[in-house]
Amino acid sequence: MNPTLLPGFESRRLDVDGVTINCALAGSGPPVVMVHGLGATKVSFLPTVAAFAGSHRAIAVDLPGFGDSVKPIRAPYDAPYFARVVLAVLDALGIDRADLIGNSMGGRVAIEVGLDHPDRVRRLGLLAPSLAWLRGRPWAPLLKLVAPQLGLIQPAPRPVVEAIVRRVVPGADQEWTAAGIDEFLRSYLTPRGRAAFYAAARNIYLEAPRGSHGLWTRLPRLEAPSLFVWGRRDSLVPIGFADHVRRALPESQHLELPGGHVPQLENPKRTHDALLTFLAER
Repeated sequence: MNPTLLPGFESRRLDVDGVTINCALAGSGPPVVMVHGLGATKVSFLPTVAAFAGSHRAIAVDLPGFGDSVKPIRAPYDAPYFARVVLAVLDALGIDRADLIGNSMGGRVAIEVGLDHPDRVRRLGLLAPSLAWLRGRPWAPLLKLVAPQLGLIQPAPRPVVEAIVRRVVPGADQEWTAAGIDEFLRSYLTPRGRAAFYAAARNIYLEAPRGSHGLWTRLPRLEAPSLFVWGRRDSLVPIGFADHVRRALPESQHLELPGGHVPQLENPKRTHDALLTFLAER
C-alpha cells in the first residue's frame, strides 16, 4: 500500500524538546502513537498506520537519532529521554491522552511514558518490548568505558553491514520489511546515525533491572491496561520474558505469535486485529 493514499496522510516535522522530530500521520479519531524499535524508523509502523487510519488518528514517530529526525551527538538516548520526546510530540499535536504502541525499544519507551505520566496514556500495545536483562551482564563493565561517539567512525563498509542486517531480520524479501531495512541503512550509514544507534543499544544493555530506578522494580506500578505481543522465535527478546511480566502485571494481556521480533511486519493481520480489539475496549 502506498501510504500517501491513506485518508489525511501527511508527513510532518515538529520542533519539540529542543529537537526536530519527523512524524507520519493519517486518519482521524482517537489518537494512537506508534514508536519504533532500535535501528528502525516510522517505516516499520506504516502498515500499522494503514490498519488504524480508518478508525484512529494514527501517528508514527521517528525518535531522535533515527529516520528523518535530528540526531544530536550528545543526547542520552535512553528510555527517559525518548519518553520526554514522545510527551512533547503529544503536546505539539494538542493530544492530552493517547494509546501508545511500541515495538522493541519503542515498547520500552511506551512503558516509561506510562510509568511517569499515567494521565497521558490510555492503553499500551507492547510488541516484543525491550526489557531490562534479568541475567548477568558480563560485558557491562567494559561497555561503560566505550563512548558511543565511536560510531562517528564507520566500522565496516556498506555491503558488509547490509549483509549482516538482511541475515538477522526475518522476511527481508517482503516489501515493508525491505523498506525498513533500507531505512535502517540510510540512517546507520551516517556518522550521527551510528552514534545514536550505539548509544541507544548501550543503554538497553546497561539498564538496571532492580533497585529504586530499576525497570522490574517499577513495572508493577504501571497503571495503563497493556497488551504484550510476543514472538515464539524472537531471539532478541525471548518469550520467557512473558512469565516475568505476568508476575509483575497480573492483569496484563498476552498474545503469542509464531514469528520473531517485529510482529507488525511478520504477522501483520493477527497483530493489528489484536491491537484494534484491545484498544477498542473501554
